[in-house]
Amino acid sequence: MMIGYVTVGASDMDKAKAFYCDLFADRGAKVIIDGGRIAMIGATPKEPMISVCVPYDKKDPQPGNGNMVAFAAKNKEEVDALYAKAISLGATCEGAPGQRIPDRFYGAYVRDLDGNKMTFYVFG
Repeated sequence: MMIGYVTVGASDMDKAKAFYCDLFADRGAKVIIDGGRIAMIGATPKEPMISVCVPYDKKDPQPGNGNMVAFAAKNKEEVDALYAKAISLGATCEGAPGQRIPDRFYGAYVRDLDGNKMTFYVFG
C-alpha cells in the first residue's frame, strides 16, 4: 500500500500553504487542489502530497502525540537544507540534523507553524 497524502491541521490556511509550498519549492511543490478549508500540496497528484486543513469541527488543530510526517531526502545535504529552510520559514527545532543510528539513519526534526512534527531523513 502506498501513501497518497498525509493531512495536518492548520489554523491559518494561507500561512500553511505558503510554508509547505516554499519548503518544497525545489521539488516543484504547489497547491494541487484548494478546497478552501483543505489544500493538497505536491508536485503532481500522482505523487504523495501533504494536505493542510482547518479541522472539520472548526476547533483548534491539535498535533497528535507521537504522530509525525517523514519526508525522504536524497542525501544528508538535502536533510540539512530542508531543516534550515523550514527553520527560516518559521518552524521550530525538535532535533538538529545528525546521525541518529550509526550508518543507518540521518535525520532532522521540526514542528511547523501549527506544531505538527515532521522529519527530513535519509537512510545510511
